[in-house]
Amino acid sequence: GSEMRRKKGLKCSVSIMSGRGKKTTKLLLASKKTKSARAGLQFPVGHVHRLLKRGNYASRISPGAAIFLAAVLEYLTAEILELSGNAARENKKARILPRHIQLAVRNDEELNKLFSSVTIKVFVAPRSRFFFFLAVQLSKET
Repeated sequence: GSEMRRKKGLKCSVSIMSGRGKKTTKLLLASKKTKSARAGLQFPVGHVHRLLKRGNYASRISPGAAIFLAAVLEYLTAEILELSGNAARENKKARILPRHIQLAVRNDEELNKLFSSVTIKVFVAPRSRFFFFLAVQLSKET
């Protein structure tokens, strides 16, 4: 068979001789683009679409609905990450902690309203000796 060079992003067809002299033509795609790439998003549109279909929210789900939802999720994530990164930088930290996300969400009026019913678990390392001492003192008083 003859070899053809494929250029990125172009479709090309290749003629292949099958065993008894028949010619078959195959269409080769130079590069497959994901639904996310076609929509210009980072969030997985195909995954969101599959979750919408499996969730029994409606009998049919439009591909546009999955793209829109993925875009909204991507926007909200980017917004929270930016504000959380600023909070981490203000606290002289290189890593975003749950506390920074909490500060970012609670200091932004719209995000605070959106997440008003959400509890963000913030881990605080207990000072065991202090709490032990406090428990002992409280037990002595009673």
